[in-house]
Amino acid sequence: MIRFIDLCSGIGGGRLGLENNGFQCVGFSEILKTSIQTYKTFYNTSNEIELGDLTKLSTEKIPECNLLIAGFPCQAFSIQGLRKGFEDKRGQIIFHIEKILKNEGIKYFILENVKGLTNHNGGETLQAILQLLNNAGYNVFHKVLKSNDYGLPQKRERIYFVGIKKDLEYNNFVFPKPFENKAELKDFLIDDDDRYDYNNYDWLSKYMNNKYNIGKYDLNKILAEDFLVVDTRQSDMRFFRGYIPTLRTGRSGILYVRNGKLRKLSGRESLLLQGFGKDIFDKAKGYTDSILLQQTGNAMSVTVIQAIGNSLKETMKKNGDL
Repeated sequence: MIRFIDLCSGIGGGRLGLENNGFQCVGFSEILKTSIQTYKTFYNTSNEIELGDLTKLSTEKIPECNLLIAGFPCQAFSIQGLRKGFEDKRGQIIFHIEKILKNEGIKYFILENVKGLTNHNGGETLQAILQLLNNAGYNVFHKVLKSNDYGLPQKRERIYFVGIKKDLEYNNFVFPKPFENKAELKDFLIDDDDRYDYNNYDWLSKYMNNKYNIGKYDLNKILAEDFLVVDTRQSDMRFFRGYIPTLRTGRSGILYVRNGKLRKLSGRESLLLQGFGKDIFDKAKGYTDSILLQQTGNAMSVTVIQAIGNSLKETMKKNGDL
């Protein structure tokens, strides 16, 4: 059995992806109270250690495990977060993760961050992270993957790191190939709650007829195309077919057409769009949309982690860990 700890866990997108491979979570770390509450609603954590703030974590508290997964804070490297990098306290979490890896001798790790990390500070930040993890004793593999290549109709790009202890007999890794079949957006936009019917066409008409958009769009044509996604930002208006734009914290303004009506994207639909299953969709009933949209915007895409975990199993098998 592969046992793992889930650091910077959010609402457990990484956890679920690994559990779908048969791995067992033995401990988790998160500091946001709302995310911890959601995490405990989604998963049975009764036999796990709640590790708390990993910057204050005593290594004596860490349970025995083979694998560490962490979506270390991305705000410090994102455009929205002003890209302060290591100058931001959130950007320094990677050093605490490295300390845990080094002290505990954990064999494998999976890390995730925003695509913007690849060119932050001219690429120097990425190289510093790779050198840090290399010096901790790991062969490190990294790649930007798109969630819409792995069973989700979401245009989400993230950088993923996979680390394997250098002293293992087999320490190579190959990232998973994109899935052959693309996901159908209509299968994810299934919330039937009438609250999400969007009837404020007067507001939308004003939006369509501002100085930037006047004469470009016809409301009747928009409403005639089922599952057309409409994304409004400030004075901008964008349309997507077959997928939605990247979910992120604080995102609002995503609408879509269904049965000739505009609907708001619900918080529970955002869970599905990140790969959380129908059982999680049902458990989230009663949660406010603002909370769920924020939490899913910060979450890992479940199916991407599941695919990475499945590829990592080949390395684990060759090392006798499975």
